[in-house]
Amino acid sequence: MEARGYVHQLTNREGLDEAALAGTLAGYIGFDMTAKSLHVGSLLPIMALRRMQQNGVRPIVLLGGATTKIGDPSDKDIQRPLLGDAEIAANKASIRRVFERFLTFGNGPTDALFVDNSDWLEAIGFIDFLRRFGPHFTINRMLTFDSVRRRLDREQPLTFLEFNYMLMQAVDFLELSRRESCFFQAGGSDQWGNIVNGVELIRRVDGKEAFGLTIPLLTTSTGAKMGKTAQGAVWLNADLLSPYDYWQYWRNLEDASVGKCLNLFTDLPSEESARLAALEGQEINDAKLALADATTALLHGASAAREARETASAAFGRGETAAGLPELLLDSEELGTGIAFATALERLGFVASRSEGRRHILAKAVRLGEHVVEDPAATLTMADFAGDEVLRLSLGKKKHAILRRMM
Repeated sequence: MEARGYVHQLTNREGLDEAALAGTLAGYIGFDMTAKSLHVGSLLPIMALRRMQQNGVRPIVLLGGATTKIGDPSDKDIQRPLLGDAEIAANKASIRRVFERFLTFGNGPTDALFVDNSDWLEAIGFIDFLRRFGPHFTINRMLTFDSVRRRLDREQPLTFLEFNYMLMQAVDFLELSRRESCFFQAGGSDQWGNIVNGVELIRRVDGKEAFGLTIPLLTTSTGAKMGKTAQGAVWLNADLLSPYDYWQYWRNLEDASVGKCLNLFTDLPSEESARLAALEGQEINDAKLALADATTALLHGASAAREARETASAAFGRGETAAGLPELLLDSEELGTGIAFATALERLGFVASRSEGRRHILAKAVRLGEHVVEDPAATLTMADFAGDEVLRLSLGKKKHAILRRMM
């Protein structure tokens, strides 16, 4: 996991190694069910569970039927909307299907297991909860955690409801250590404080050692969170985002992120990921195609990945257009003087005005082929075609057109 880039922090590296060598180790990651689908931001912990299973660790998927009703304040500026039982149950049924694509579930020693923390948290009365677990947590200690301190530093409210979330997550770890002999928890980098609470609670209450690991936050070269796009979240459920659009997300990833994503999100050997990541110039597109194919095949199946690639090839291949794809014919005269990209967007009907087109360009939402158009005053000229008859112009992820040079 360290070699492929999954490790950010560890509570006790040597102890975890010894525990893994001593016998079958169980590890869990928790997922709240605040929407019908998880998004690509949750894919990294899902892949961490997959790596555990591939290497002899029993992965446990903890679905937060109870904690979803509270809302994790980690990395949040405001309180989440509170969901009802029916909505949480529907989200749970929808989300479970994604994990079945990545993990093998069953009764074997390393087969994955689904658990729901409502099974134990909702059975504990409030007074009982406070008496059993309250003495093991101090307000002083809890105020030191980043998730709490950020909200207080910004003078944003942190409700008593949310403040209890970290206690509930610690109790989850304790319960799983007792029920499933699970002494290893992993999570995103914003979960460090919550994980440490669980490690300490297990030591104080049962006198046993437990281990915690956090996974690094993935960002683009500009520091933005990966998985966030101008069009919204990159969902994992096909009914919210098609396999083709999912394939396109990975195909259009920035060059600098391709290498680490090959290691983190595919099963390609590290040596092959390194070879692909080292490609330069136009050849980096081969690495992006490999990444898009592999990630889409894992989530949606090999046939869906092939279909997505074939659709993209038909739409954007040299000299070909997909049925129904908008096409703009450009004669040599206007290409000789140059046609503004904002004008091309307007003529295609992608924007209502040239000023709107320029705003999209400033937002880096316009691409010519694989290259982002950054200058709102930029023009398309004969030189851009460089011997080709057609080019692809894209606005965001879903609006694509063919620019055809007339001879």
